[in-house]
Amino acid sequence: MGKIKVTQVRSAIKHTDRQKKTLVALGIKKMHQTVELEATPQVMGMVKKLSHLLQVEETK
Repeated sequence: MGKIKVTQVRSAIKHTDRQKKTLVALGIKKMHQTVELEATPQVMGMVKKLSHLLQVEETK
């Protein structure tokens, strides 16, 4: 499996508590923070649910 870089580009204010907890589960704590994660099915599902808040890049 590959890796992805995930960056929060929109604020989580006015979004549900569940979405905020999903951001924390991905390791994102503040705006414009980038984390590198394994592209597992679980992570990809979380990223898909938050696609309106995140920017995703594939890495090697």
